[in-house]
Amino acid sequence: MPKVTQERIQAFAFVISVCMCVGLSVVIMTRSLAGLGRPRQIQLDEKINPNIAPAVSLLRLQGVGSSRAEAIVAYRENFGEKERKGPAFRDANDLRQVRGIGPKTVEGVKEWLRFD
Repeated sequence: MPKVTQERIQAFAFVISVCMCVGLSVVIMTRSLAGLGRPRQIQLDEKINPNIAPAVSLLRLQGVGSSRAEAIVAYRENFGEKERKGPAFRDANDLRQVRGIGPKTVEGVKEWLRFD
């Protein structure tokens, strides 16, 4: 059995570090080439109506993750239980009533929304 020396341990640690760096570089390069690192873009003919869109569709909006999308759907569903009539969201600013959505998010998504 070969003797384990400090030099061998250091060499092994160096090889592992280099492999990890190369692997990470490959992942970053692959994401870049595949366009996964780019912000989500929505075509103009794909505007979303938050009064009827499922959470999956709302995820396409920049700044809206799964928890915010679910919060929009929950707010919309509970809105009918209140004594108001009509849609929950009449314009983009109405989204600010949803917990976790502020003016910055509304500003970023308003051009991609429709209210009909």
